[in-house]
Amino acid sequence: MGQLVEFPSNGHQCQGWFAAPPSGKGPAVVVIQEWWGLVPHVQDLVERFAKEGFVAIAPDLYHGKTTKSPDEAGKMLMELDVERAEREIAGAGDYVLARPECSSKKFGVVGFCMGGALAQYEATKNASKVGAAVSFYGGFKNVSTDWEELQAPILFIFGEKDQGVPPNPQLAEKLREQGKLAEAIVYPNAGHAFFNDARPEAYNAEAAADAWQRTIELFHETL
Repeated sequence: MGQLVEFPSNGHQCQGWFAAPPSGKGPAVVVIQEWWGLVPHVQDLVERFAKEGFVAIAPDLYHGKTTKSPDEAGKMLMELDVERAEREIAGAGDYVLARPECSSKKFGVVGFCMGGALAQYEATKNASKVGAAVSFYGGFKNVSTDWEELQAPILFIFGEKDQGVPPNPQLAEKLREQGKLAEAIVYPNAGHAFFNDARPEAYNAEAAADAWQRTIELFHETL
């Protein structure tokens, strides 16, 4: 169902995993990878979004590199140029918005771990084009987000037992005080990467199913 496509960004061609809905038309969603790279789990997520009626893409922010080693993933994460990654996410968004299958004027952005932080960043850097954002346990020290720029509704998703990215529902509270549309969900008995069904040691099926439903509903309501 999915396929590798090319799109322009930063004056060169980038790649991403793309899928369109069986119905033929739908709103745009950009999926942002975890620190492992554009692995089969991320490709599967793109295809799951397509089955839910979205035109979806996951840009390959590591340009062909993937890993199963946490040490190597950490190294690739630290080497990632955040500004370049943001432009490539924006380029992927422009690509899906221009597709004939796309029915929306803005795109939703959703990311996991490193990608969750980049989803937050994209929503503030590219506010005119991001229609909604979902950040699953988003954490990345290299990202500094200017929340004043946020225009889209945002959903923060955390696992109560996440040691790597501790739950921070207070962020949503602060954003609501600023007049933003923000919500935070903290899932009990869920740890880091609880949504990743390719990692049985981390996966929490009940929390993942609920988080998926909330994500789909937000995107359908806003895009």
